[in-house]
Amino acid sequence: MNPKVDCFFNKPTKWQDSYRELRDIVLSCDLTENLKWGCPCYSNKDNIVLIHGFKDYCALLFMQGALLKDPKKILIQQTDNVQAARQIRFNSLEEIIKNKATIKSYIKEAIELDKAGIKVELKKTTEFAIPEEFQKVLDTMPDVNTAFNTLTPGRQRGYLLFFGSAKHSKTREARIEKYVPYILNGKGLED
Repeated sequence: MNPKVDCFFNKPTKWQDSYRELRDIVLSCDLTENLKWGCPCYSNKDNIVLIHGFKDYCALLFMQGALLKDPKKILIQQTDNVQAARQIRFNSLEEIIKNKATIKSYIKEAIELDKAGIKVELKKTTEFAIPEEFQKVLDTMPDVNTAFNTLTPGRQRGYLLFFGSAKHSKTREARIEKYVPYILNGKGLED
């Protein structure tokens, strides 16, 4: 146990007992515990799994979960845009205790994949669709095109996914208009 991570487990939440049980299970698999992204993260060579919670469930997030065999069909892809990570969600402490052996087997498989250096092959930024409304901006405003192409691939993907997730053209246009100044300043959505 890493004392720097205790702050996460000491926060009063409805998932506190579930978090502690998950911590015990993960640590029994000989992983190193750290705090990353505000959550307990467990690694071997690379990050394997983290514990996090939401309003209706707590979860183990497997960083390369798309590679796991998932014989119990319990891994969940949070959104269509998540490429590698998969969650196992829990609604109660009892559910975690009941599935302890299964959880350990998934963790051990993830560790073996990590030891072998196997990773999910992620889509390149150029493979993401560019919304028509944003393509028009890129075609008619060379400074925006240049600025967008100098952004990191992650920032580019963030914009493409954000702009493309709007259902209506007007919403896409409004988002693009709002964020063009950010793009011109070399900033990402969250900067």
